[in-house]
Amino acid sequence: MLRSAPRLARSPWASVVACPPDPILGLVAAFKLDDAPRKVNLAQGAYRTEEGQPCVLEAVRLAEARLVADPTLNKEYLGIEGNPEFNALTARFVFGGDCPALGGGRVATLQTLSGTGALRVAADWLRLFAPASAAGTVYLPRPSWGNHAKIFERAGLSCGGYAYLDGAGTGLDFEGLYADLAGTSAGGGVPSGSAVLLHACAHNPSGVDLSAAQWEALAEVFAERGHVALFDSAYQGYATGDPEADALAVRTFVRRGLLPIVCQSYAKSMGLYGERVGAINIVCADGEETAAVLSQVKQSIIRPAYSSPPLHGSRIAAAILGDAELRALWLKELAAIAERIRSIRAQLTAELERLGAGGAGRSWQHIVDQIGMFAFTGLAPEDVDALLADHHVYLTRDGRLSIAGLAGKDIPYVAEAIAAVLAKK
Repeated sequence: MLRSAPRLARSPWASVVACPPDPILGLVAAFKLDDAPRKVNLAQGAYRTEEGQPCVLEAVRLAEARLVADPTLNKEYLGIEGNPEFNALTARFVFGGDCPALGGGRVATLQTLSGTGALRVAADWLRLFAPASAAGTVYLPRPSWGNHAKIFERAGLSCGGYAYLDGAGTGLDFEGLYADLAGTSAGGGVPSGSAVLLHACAHNPSGVDLSAAQWEALAEVFAERGHVALFDSAYQGYATGDPEADALAVRTFVRRGLLPIVCQSYAKSMGLYGERVGAINIVCADGEETAAVLSQVKQSIIRPAYSSPPLHGSRIAAAILGDAELRALWLKELAAIAERIRSIRAQLTAELERLGAGGAGRSWQHIVDQIGMFAFTGLAPEDVDALLADHHVYLTRDGRLSIAGLAGKDIPYVAEAIAAVLAKK
Protein backbone atom coordinates (compact mmCIF):
# COMPACT_ATOMS: atom_id res chain seq x y z
CA MET A 1 0.00 0.00 0.00
CA LEU A 2 1.46 3.36 -1.09
CA ARG A 3 1.83 6.03 1.53
CA SER A 4 1.16 9.62 0.68
CA ALA A 5 4.09 12.00 0.97
CA PRO A 6 4.28 13.65 4.37
CA ARG A 7 3.01 17.18 4.55
CA LEU A 8 5.83 19.66 4.97
CA ALA A 9 5.65 21.82 8.04
CA ARG A 10 5.38 25.53 7.50
CA SER A 11 8.94 26.75 6.99
CA PRO A 12 10.28 29.07 9.69
CA TRP A 13 12.48 30.58 6.96
CA ALA A 14 9.68 31.62 4.60
CA SER A 15 10.30 35.32 5.19
CA VAL A 16 14.03 35.12 4.40
CA VAL A 17 15.02 37.25 1.39
CA ALA A 18 18.06 36.30 -0.72
CA CYS A 19 21.18 38.32 0.04
CA PRO A 20 23.00 40.00 -2.86
CA PRO A 21 26.24 38.22 -3.81
CA ASP A 22 29.52 39.45 -2.37
CA PRO A 23 30.90 42.12 -4.75
CA ILE A 24 34.16 40.18 -5.23
CA LEU A 25 33.19 36.53 -4.77
CA GLY A 26 30.06 37.10 -6.85
CA LEU A 27 32.27 38.25 -9.74
CA VAL A 28 34.45 35.17 -9.35
CA ALA A 29 31.38 32.95 -9.59
CA ALA A 30 30.09 34.88 -12.62
CA PHE A 31 33.47 34.56 -14.34
CA LYS A 32 33.39 30.77 -13.98
CA LEU A 33 29.96 30.66 -15.64
CA ASP A 34 30.94 33.05 -18.44
CA ASP A 35 31.25 31.09 -21.71
CA ALA A 36 32.84 33.93 -23.69
CA PRO A 37 35.82 32.73 -25.76
CA ARG A 38 37.94 35.59 -24.38
CA LYS A 39 37.58 36.62 -20.75
CA VAL A 40 39.93 37.87 -18.02
CA ASN A 41 39.31 37.75 -14.26
CA LEU A 42 41.02 40.67 -12.52
CA ALA A 43 38.56 40.94 -9.63
CA GLN A 44 39.94 38.51 -7.05
CA GLY A 45 43.03 39.04 -4.91
CA ALA A 46 44.86 35.84 -5.75
CA TYR A 47 48.22 35.39 -7.48
CA ARG A 48 48.17 33.53 -10.79
CA THR A 49 50.99 32.16 -12.92
CA GLU A 50 51.64 33.34 -16.48
CA GLU A 51 49.36 30.47 -17.55
CA GLY A 52 46.59 31.80 -15.32
CA GLN A 53 46.83 28.95 -12.84
CA PRO A 54 46.98 29.00 -9.00
CA CYS A 55 50.55 29.01 -7.71
CA VAL A 56 51.79 26.65 -4.99
CA LEU A 57 55.18 27.78 -3.76
CA GLU A 58 58.00 25.23 -3.79
CA ALA A 59 58.77 26.11 -0.15
CA VAL A 60 55.20 25.14 0.74
CA ARG A 61 55.46 21.84 -1.16
CA LEU A 62 58.69 20.94 0.60
CA ALA A 63 57.38 21.92 4.03
CA GLU A 64 54.23 19.90 3.51
CA ALA A 65 56.19 16.87 2.31
CA ARG A 66 58.27 16.96 5.48
CA LEU A 67 55.16 17.14 7.64
CA VAL A 68 53.47 14.25 5.85
CA ALA A 69 56.61 12.11 6.27
CA ASP A 70 56.83 12.75 10.02
CA PRO A 71 55.27 9.72 11.82
CA THR A 72 55.23 11.52 15.18
CA LEU A 73 52.65 14.10 14.16
CA ASN A 74 49.00 13.63 15.05
CA LYS A 75 45.72 15.43 14.42
CA GLU A 76 44.83 16.41 17.98
CA TYR A 77 43.14 19.72 18.70
CA LEU A 78 45.32 22.77 19.06
CA GLY A 79 44.88 24.85 22.19
CA ILE A 80 42.58 27.83 22.04
CA GLU A 81 45.54 30.14 21.32
CA GLY A 82 46.73 27.96 18.42
CA ASN A 83 50.10 26.49 17.48
CA PRO A 84 52.69 27.78 20.00
CA GLU A 85 55.59 27.38 17.55
CA PHE A 86 53.74 29.30 14.85
CA ASN A 87 52.70 32.02 17.31
CA ALA A 88 56.29 32.66 18.41
CA LEU A 89 57.58 32.72 14.83
CA THR A 90 54.81 34.90 13.38
CA ALA A 91 55.25 37.50 16.13
CA ARG A 92 58.99 37.56 15.47
CA PHE A 93 58.32 37.87 11.74
CA VAL A 94 56.24 41.04 12.04
CA PHE A 95 57.92 42.76 15.01
CA GLY A 96 61.53 41.71 14.37
CA GLY A 97 63.83 39.59 16.50
CA ASP A 98 65.22 42.59 18.37
CA CYS A 99 61.83 44.03 19.33
CA PRO A 100 61.84 45.05 23.04
CA ALA A 101 58.12 44.32 23.32
CA LEU A 102 58.74 40.70 22.31
CA GLY A 103 61.79 40.37 24.51
CA GLY A 104 59.85 41.75 27.44
CA GLY A 105 56.92 39.35 27.00
CA ARG A 106 54.59 42.21 26.13
CA VAL A 107 52.88 40.74 23.05
CA ALA A 108 49.79 38.54 23.31
CA THR A 109 49.78 36.44 20.11
CA LEU A 110 47.05 34.01 19.06
CA GLN A 111 46.57 32.03 15.85
CA THR A 112 43.40 32.95 13.94
CA LEU A 113 41.36 31.99 10.90
CA SER A 114 43.58 33.93 8.49
CA GLY A 115 43.47 37.72 8.33
CA THR A 116 39.68 37.97 8.25
CA GLY A 117 39.49 35.92 11.44
CA ALA A 118 42.18 38.06 13.07
CA LEU A 119 40.20 41.21 12.25
CA ARG A 120 37.00 39.70 13.64
CA VAL A 121 38.79 38.79 16.88
CA ALA A 122 40.15 42.35 16.99
CA ALA A 123 36.65 43.72 16.42
CA ASP A 124 35.24 41.65 19.28
CA TRP A 125 38.16 42.72 21.47
CA LEU A 126 37.45 46.39 20.81
CA ARG A 127 33.74 45.91 21.45
CA LEU A 128 34.37 44.20 24.79
CA PHE A 129 37.48 45.91 26.14
CA ALA A 130 38.28 49.15 24.28
CA PRO A 131 38.74 52.23 26.49
CA ALA A 132 35.77 54.57 26.64
CA SER A 133 37.33 56.97 24.10
CA ALA A 134 37.57 54.19 21.48
CA ALA A 135 34.40 52.31 22.34
CA GLY A 136 31.89 51.69 19.60
CA THR A 137 33.62 53.09 16.51
CA VAL A 138 36.54 52.12 14.28
CA TYR A 139 37.92 54.63 11.75
CA LEU A 140 38.86 53.27 8.32
CA PRO A 141 40.73 54.92 5.45
CA ARG A 142 38.57 56.05 2.55
CA PRO A 143 38.64 53.72 0.71
CA SER A 144 39.45 50.46 2.46
CA TRP A 145 39.06 46.75 1.76
CA GLY A 146 35.37 46.12 1.15
CA ASN A 147 35.10 43.53 3.93
CA HIS A 148 36.56 45.76 6.68
CA ALA A 149 33.34 47.64 7.44
CA LYS A 150 31.29 44.44 7.31
CA ILE A 151 33.56 42.71 9.83
CA PHE A 152 33.41 45.56 12.35
CA GLU A 153 29.72 46.27 11.88
CA ARG A 154 28.83 42.58 12.31
CA ALA A 155 30.72 42.69 15.61
CA GLY A 156 28.46 45.54 16.74
CA LEU A 157 30.80 48.47 16.03
CA SER A 158 30.25 51.56 13.90
CA CYS A 159 32.69 52.63 11.19
CA GLY A 160 33.93 56.16 10.63
CA GLY A 161 36.41 57.30 8.01
CA TYR A 162 39.48 59.42 7.40
CA ALA A 163 40.98 60.87 4.22
CA TYR A 164 43.37 58.69 2.25
CA LEU A 165 43.35 59.21 -1.53
CA ASP A 166 43.78 62.44 -3.46
CA GLY A 167 41.20 64.01 -5.73
CA ALA A 168 42.22 61.85 -8.70
CA GLY A 169 41.71 58.74 -6.59
CA THR A 170 45.08 57.29 -7.54
CA GLY A 171 47.58 58.92 -5.13
CA LEU A 172 47.95 59.66 -1.43
CA ASP A 173 46.35 62.68 0.23
CA PHE A 174 48.72 62.73 3.19
CA GLU A 175 47.80 66.28 4.13
CA GLY A 176 44.14 65.33 4.47
CA LEU A 177 44.96 62.06 6.20
CA TYR A 178 47.23 63.79 8.72
CA ALA A 179 44.69 66.55 9.41
CA ASP A 180 41.89 64.05 10.02
CA LEU A 181 43.93 61.94 12.44
CA ALA A 182 45.44 65.01 14.14
CA GLY A 183 41.96 66.46 14.62
CA THR A 184 42.75 69.65 12.69
CA SER A 185 40.57 69.12 9.60
CA ALA A 186 37.54 71.32 8.96
CA GLY A 187 35.08 68.82 10.41
CA GLY A 188 37.17 68.15 13.50
CA GLY A 189 38.58 64.88 12.21
CA VAL A 190 38.91 61.70 14.23
CA PRO A 191 38.28 62.18 17.99
CA SER A 192 41.19 61.69 20.38
CA GLY A 193 41.67 58.16 21.67
CA SER A 194 39.90 56.51 18.73
CA ALA A 195 40.49 53.06 17.27
CA VAL A 196 42.00 53.56 13.81
CA LEU A 197 42.63 50.87 11.20
CA LEU A 198 45.85 51.17 9.20
CA HIS A 199 47.06 49.08 6.26
CA ALA A 200 50.61 48.01 7.17
CA CYS A 201 51.67 47.86 3.50
CA ALA A 202 50.16 47.45 0.03
CA HIS A 203 46.97 49.36 0.86
CA ASN A 204 43.92 47.48 -0.43
CA PRO A 205 42.32 48.49 -2.77
CA SER A 206 44.59 51.30 -3.95
CA GLY A 207 48.19 50.05 -3.63
CA VAL A 208 49.06 53.57 -2.38
CA ASP A 209 51.32 53.53 0.70
CA LEU A 210 52.89 56.02 3.08
CA SER A 211 56.63 56.75 3.05
CA ALA A 212 58.91 56.03 6.01
CA ALA A 213 58.87 59.72 7.00
CA GLN A 214 55.07 59.82 6.80
CA TRP A 215 54.77 56.77 9.06
CA GLU A 216 57.05 58.48 11.58
CA ALA A 217 54.86 61.58 11.51
CA LEU A 218 51.73 59.49 11.93
CA ALA A 219 53.20 57.62 14.90
CA GLU A 220 53.73 61.00 16.58
CA VAL A 221 50.08 61.87 16.02
CA PHE A 222 48.93 58.56 17.50
CA ALA A 223 51.15 59.10 20.55
CA GLU A 224 49.94 62.68 21.07
CA ARG A 225 46.24 61.93 20.58
CA GLY A 226 46.10 58.49 22.20
CA HIS A 227 44.67 56.68 19.20
CA VAL A 228 44.53 52.88 19.27
CA ALA A 229 46.31 51.59 16.13
CA LEU A 230 44.88 48.47 14.49
CA PHE A 231 47.18 47.25 11.69
CA ASP A 232 45.95 44.94 8.94
CA SER A 233 49.15 43.23 7.74
CA ALA A 234 48.04 40.94 4.92
CA TYR A 235 50.98 41.41 2.52
CA GLN A 236 54.25 41.34 4.48
CA GLY A 237 56.92 40.15 2.07
CA TYR A 238 54.48 40.11 -0.81
CA ALA A 239 54.35 43.88 -1.30
CA THR A 240 58.03 44.55 -2.04
CA GLY A 241 59.59 41.10 -1.82
CA ASP A 242 61.33 42.22 1.39
CA PRO A 243 59.49 41.30 4.64
CA GLU A 244 61.67 43.67 6.67
CA ALA A 245 60.73 46.65 4.51
CA ASP A 246 57.05 45.69 4.57
CA ALA A 247 57.06 45.62 8.39
CA LEU A 248 58.31 49.21 8.65
CA ALA A 249 54.98 50.76 9.67
CA VAL A 250 54.32 48.30 12.49
CA ARG A 251 57.88 48.51 13.81
CA THR A 252 57.84 52.31 13.66
CA PHE A 253 54.80 52.44 15.92
CA VAL A 254 56.18 49.91 18.41
CA ARG A 255 59.57 51.64 18.50
CA ARG A 256 57.74 54.90 19.30
CA GLY A 257 56.29 53.20 22.40
CA LEU A 258 52.79 52.69 21.00
CA LEU A 259 50.76 49.53 21.74
CA PRO A 260 49.13 48.50 18.46
CA ILE A 261 46.97 45.53 17.57
CA VAL A 262 48.46 43.73 14.54
CA CYS A 263 46.45 41.31 12.40
CA GLN A 264 48.44 38.99 10.10
CA SER A 265 47.62 36.69 7.19
CA TYR A 266 49.67 34.12 5.27
CA ALA A 267 47.09 33.66 2.50
CA LYS A 268 48.95 35.87 0.05
CA SER A 269 52.57 35.76 1.22
CA MET A 270 52.72 31.95 1.37
CA GLY A 271 49.87 31.22 -1.02
CA LEU A 272 48.04 29.43 1.82
CA TYR A 273 44.65 30.83 0.78
CA GLY A 274 42.60 27.77 1.72
CA GLU A 275 44.56 26.88 4.84
CA ARG A 276 43.31 30.00 6.69
CA VAL A 277 46.50 30.82 8.59
CA GLY A 278 46.68 34.11 10.45
CA ALA A 279 47.38 35.69 13.83
CA ILE A 280 46.41 38.57 16.06
CA ASN A 281 49.05 40.31 18.16
CA ILE A 282 48.11 42.74 20.94
CA VAL A 283 51.07 44.73 22.27
CA CYS A 284 50.72 45.38 26.00
CA ALA A 285 52.36 47.51 28.69
CA ASP A 286 53.88 44.67 30.73
CA GLY A 287 53.86 40.91 31.21
CA GLU A 288 50.99 40.91 33.69
CA GLU A 289 48.80 42.83 31.27
CA THR A 290 49.79 40.46 28.47
CA ALA A 291 48.65 37.43 30.48
CA ALA A 292 45.32 39.07 31.28
CA VAL A 293 44.73 40.08 27.65
CA LEU A 294 45.66 36.60 26.40
CA SER A 295 43.25 34.94 28.82
CA GLN A 296 40.37 37.22 27.83
CA VAL A 297 40.87 36.77 24.09
CA LYS A 298 41.01 33.00 24.58
CA GLN A 299 38.06 32.57 26.91
CA SER A 300 35.76 35.48 26.00
CA ILE A 301 36.21 35.59 22.22
CA ILE A 302 37.79 32.53 20.60
CA ARG A 303 36.41 29.71 22.76
CA PRO A 304 32.74 30.69 22.20
CA ALA A 305 33.33 31.34 18.48
CA TYR A 306 35.34 28.44 17.02
CA SER A 307 37.15 26.92 20.02
CA SER A 308 40.53 26.43 18.33
CA PRO A 309 42.12 27.15 14.93
CA PRO A 310 43.18 24.70 12.17
CA LEU A 311 46.37 22.70 12.58
CA HIS A 312 47.86 21.84 9.19
CA GLY A 313 48.36 25.31 7.72
CA SER A 314 50.02 26.65 10.84
CA ARG A 315 52.47 23.73 10.74
CA ILE A 316 53.38 24.63 7.15
CA ALA A 317 53.88 28.30 8.03
CA ALA A 318 55.92 27.43 11.13
CA ALA A 319 58.10 25.04 9.14
CA ILE A 320 58.92 27.76 6.60
CA LEU A 321 59.43 30.54 9.13
CA GLY A 322 61.53 28.36 11.43
CA ASP A 323 63.79 26.48 9.00
CA ALA A 324 66.68 28.45 7.46
CA GLU A 325 66.66 26.50 4.18
CA LEU A 326 62.89 26.69 3.65
CA ARG A 327 62.77 30.33 4.69
CA ALA A 328 65.53 31.27 2.22
CA LEU A 329 63.68 29.47 -0.60
CA TRP A 330 60.42 31.17 0.35
CA LEU A 331 62.00 34.62 0.40
CA LYS A 332 63.55 33.96 -3.00
CA GLU A 333 60.14 32.99 -4.38
CA LEU A 334 58.51 36.05 -2.79
CA ALA A 335 61.10 38.33 -4.37
CA ALA A 336 60.42 36.75 -7.78
CA ILE A 337 56.66 37.24 -7.38
CA ALA A 338 57.10 40.88 -6.37
CA GLU A 339 59.40 41.49 -9.35
CA ARG A 340 56.95 39.86 -11.76
CA ILE A 341 54.13 42.05 -10.42
CA ARG A 342 56.29 45.16 -10.93
CA SER A 343 56.96 44.02 -14.49
CA ILE A 344 53.24 43.51 -15.17
CA ARG A 345 52.56 47.03 -13.87
CA ALA A 346 55.17 48.50 -16.19
CA GLN A 347 53.92 46.54 -19.21
CA LEU A 348 50.26 47.48 -18.65
CA THR A 349 51.17 51.15 -18.18
CA ALA A 350 53.27 51.18 -21.34
CA GLU A 351 50.49 49.56 -23.37
CA LEU A 352 47.80 51.94 -22.10
CA GLU A 353 49.98 54.93 -22.90
CA ARG A 354 50.92 53.53 -26.34
CA LEU A 355 47.19 53.25 -27.11
CA GLY A 356 46.49 56.73 -25.73
CA ALA A 357 43.80 55.23 -23.50
CA GLY A 358 41.56 57.95 -22.13
CA GLY A 359 43.02 60.63 -24.38
CA ALA A 360 46.44 62.17 -24.92
CA GLY A 361 46.44 64.00 -21.59
CA ARG A 362 45.64 60.98 -19.42
CA SER A 363 48.57 59.51 -17.49
CA TRP A 364 48.74 55.91 -16.28
CA GLN A 365 51.93 56.38 -14.25
CA HIS A 366 50.01 55.74 -11.02
CA ILE A 367 49.82 52.03 -11.92
CA VAL A 368 53.62 51.84 -11.71
CA ASP A 369 53.78 54.02 -8.60
CA GLN A 370 51.33 51.86 -6.65
CA ILE A 371 52.39 48.63 -4.93
CA GLY A 372 51.17 45.14 -4.12
CA MET A 373 48.48 42.97 -5.66
CA PHE A 374 46.17 45.68 -6.92
CA ALA A 375 46.11 48.76 -9.10
CA PHE A 376 43.53 51.45 -8.44
CA THR A 377 42.97 52.39 -12.05
CA GLY A 378 40.84 55.50 -11.69
CA LEU A 379 38.15 53.91 -13.87
CA ALA A 380 34.60 54.92 -12.99
CA PRO A 381 31.94 52.33 -12.09
CA GLU A 382 30.29 52.76 -15.48
CA ASP A 383 33.64 52.08 -17.17
CA VAL A 384 33.98 48.86 -15.18
CA ASP A 385 30.43 47.87 -16.16
CA ALA A 386 31.27 48.42 -19.84
CA LEU A 387 34.49 46.39 -19.55
CA LEU A 388 32.44 43.48 -18.27
CA ALA A 389 29.51 43.80 -20.66
CA ASP A 390 31.51 44.46 -23.84
CA HIS A 391 34.84 42.72 -23.24
CA HIS A 392 34.31 40.19 -20.40
CA VAL A 393 37.07 41.80 -18.33
CA TYR A 394 36.20 41.52 -14.63
CA LEU A 395 37.16 44.29 -12.15
CA THR A 396 35.48 45.43 -8.95
CA ARG A 397 33.27 48.49 -9.52
CA ASP A 398 35.63 50.81 -7.64
CA GLY A 399 38.13 50.33 -10.49
CA ARG A 400 40.43 47.98 -8.57
CA LEU A 401 42.38 45.70 -10.92
CA SER A 402 44.26 42.64 -9.70
CA ILE A 403 47.77 43.00 -11.11
CA ALA A 404 48.60 39.65 -9.46
CA GLY A 405 45.97 37.96 -11.63
CA LEU A 406 47.03 39.54 -14.94
CA ALA A 407 49.07 37.39 -17.31
CA GLY A 408 51.49 39.03 -19.73
CA LYS A 409 49.69 37.50 -22.69
CA ASP A 410 46.44 39.23 -21.61
CA ILE A 411 47.93 42.73 -21.24
CA PRO A 412 47.26 43.84 -24.86
CA TYR A 413 43.65 42.63 -24.68
CA VAL A 414 42.96 44.31 -21.33
CA ALA A 415 44.63 47.57 -22.41
CA GLU A 416 42.67 47.61 -25.68
CA ALA A 417 39.44 46.95 -23.78
CA ILE A 418 40.10 49.86 -21.40
CA ALA A 419 41.00 52.13 -24.31
CA ALA A 420 37.84 51.14 -26.20
CA VAL A 421 35.61 51.79 -23.18
CA LEU A 422 37.17 55.21 -22.51
CA ALA A 423 36.97 56.18 -26.20
CA LYS A 424 33.16 55.88 -26.04
CA LYS A 425 32.83 58.41 -23.21
